[in-house]
Amino acid sequence: MHDAIVHPSGARMRWVELPGADPARVYVHGLGATSAPYYAEVAAHPLLPRNRSLLIDLLGFGISDRPEDFPYTLEAHADALAEALRKAGVAGAAVIAHSMGGAVATVLAARHAELVANLILVDANLDPYPPTPVQPGGSGIAAYTEESFVADGWKEVRDRVGPHWWSTMRLADPRGLHRTAVSLAKGTTPTMRELLQDLPIPRAYLHPEGDVPALAEGLRASGVQVLSIPESGHNIMLDNPEAFARTLTDLLP
Repeated sequence: MHDAIVHPSGARMRWVELPGADPARVYVHGLGATSAPYYAEVAAHPLLPRNRSLLIDLLGFGISDRPEDFPYTLEAHADALAEALRKAGVAGAAVIAHSMGGAVATVLAARHAELVANLILVDANLDPYPPTPVQPGGSGIAAYTEESFVADGWKEVRDRVGPHWWSTMRLADPRGLHRTAVSLAKGTTPTMRELLQDLPIPRAYLHPEGDVPALAEGLRASGVQVLSIPESGHNIMLDNPEAFARTLTDLLP
């Protein structure tokens, strides 16, 4: 396990690292997740050449620290991630990012261009959305006030998301989880979609087969490859790791 101080409080971001050649690959988890359980099988898959791979946890999630005075916005997450990557000696990386992590990675690429040479989003959030009602497949965290979520709302979310998602969500800091969910619902200015479409690097958007993302033609027109993965749901890397790894092999340098 590796770590880097990324916040004035001394808070550390941590990651599991697989050795290999540059350019590095950086794997970023979604809301309430953690990178190693979600990506380990794919990162070590025999189809992929052995490149240096960082399976990193954002502040407030998984094995990373939980600073109380961190805002947990998408922008703050992106800047902290940038600090960790610089201290790890990473530049020009391929970033593979799932769901909420895809929103963070898009902001990272827009704000810290030297760190990201290739961006692969996995069923990622690109647009703001109203915090209520609960989105299909969503956690509904943003529908609570921060205090109500920390007090009791997390129990309702636990019961709603089920044991699989909760197995990693329970590791997250409650306030950090809530603030991240609120920021994700609010989105960025410009939106994540607009940032993605304006990036001058190779980009891809992976989605479950039969669940084409909204405004996919606009993504394609801006040069984003929109690719479907068969026999998968939102957690593509877990549902069909073989097809996921094969797709990465075609997209990664």
